Amino acid sequence: MIFSQVELAAADPILGLTDAFKADVRDNKVNLGVGIYKDESGQTPILKSVKFAEEKLLATESSKSYLGMEGVQAYNRVVQTLLFGREHTVVTEQRALTAQAPGGTGSLRIAAEFLVRHTNSKKIWISNPTWANHHNIFSTAGLEIAEYRYYKAETHGLDFDAMLSDLQTAEAGDLVLLHGCCHNPTGIDLDNAQWQRVAQLCLEKQLVPLFDFAYQGFGAGVEEDAQGLRIVASTVPELIVANSFSKNFGLYNERIGAVTVVASNSEEAVNAFSQIKSTIRASYSNPPAHGALIVSTILEDETLKQLWHDELREMRERIAEMRILFVKSLKAAGVEQDFEFISRQNGMFSFSGLSKEQVNRLRDEFAVYIVGSGRISVAGMTKSNIPVICEAIAKVV
Repeated sequence: MIFSQVELAAADPILGLTDAFKADVRDNKVNLGVGIYKDESGQTPILKSVKFAEEKLLATESSKSYLGMEGVQAYNRVVQTLLFGREHTVVTEQRALTAQAPGGTGSLRIAAEFLVRHTNSKKIWISNPTWANHHNIFSTAGLEIAEYRYYKAETHGLDFDAMLSDLQTAEAGDLVLLHGCCHNPTGIDLDNAQWQRVAQLCLEKQLVPLFDFAYQGFGAGVEEDAQGLRIVASTVPELIVANSFSKNFGLYNERIGAVTVVASNSEEAVNAFSQIKSTIRASYSNPPAHGALIVSTILEDETLKQLWHDELREMRERIAEMRILFVKSLKAAGVEQDFEFISRQNGMFSFSGLSKEQVNRLRDEFAVYIVGSGRISVAGMTKSNIPVICEAIAKVV
């Protein structure tokens, strides 16, 4: 008997919270844990651009044959254009190659497996704090994890000097995980000058950037949010990007992402990419087609592409509106603590500064579900649930 030896796994800090939320029978419950966009009615909509693309695919799709290991070729081309732009040297010099992957998590895991098996890089530096699953992904792949400071609790802001100080102790060949935009969980991003300093440090120390790029378009805009990546790619000869379209296309259950390897020259890119594909073959052979076909159909059609940009802007602006309303409503509920910093953060999440004890009380006493770190999904707020949330916070702070 072998299964009798297996212990029950600990609940995932985010998905386990969702399970607890579903089991809660209270009518006034609010889930601000998982990062899923909600509209004002509390629903996660399918974008109109996605619906139109699916109608087009239904009318024209002629086969359900296997894809190659790298996935849909048209999709991989549009991914590179979104990440780097058409004229970036990594594209024009054919130093970047892209493979479709199952979501951002799958992209990160493929990148990690490739690095462990085919390079001398054995340590990855991760921001403190970071997305809860990063540690799980990289440690499971066999990478040693080190942390660099990122967030300064006293100011609810970026601790850039501490970040640089910690990365100065990294050794040649070490990996540095960087959030391309809308840092999860803090919502605090580097400006272009800071990105340039990080890029220069990576060049001087011979560190390899690994970008987790899951929220392009949710910060300042599609092009604006890619500036940090493009600055680093213009300075550092080698890097990897793991990106996802779960959020900005609303394709959560399609699990559509990509892993892009950038090398010093086209020959090295081909060699590295061959091992990326070998890693994919050993993991899941080849990816599903539907999500990639949706994205490529939209981005290759100027009308659908513009519609997607408009819909993405609406989502971005609604989240920004919820941030401002949340801060105002906290004041109106009598909260004296200054939460103004929330309105300055970017993307779907806010690092609220609430303690674990306060988070537990919000869940147990008021049915408001927040991750134990105090991270709040602002994308799950609506005009109707913000008063409930703020009144509950007022009672625990």
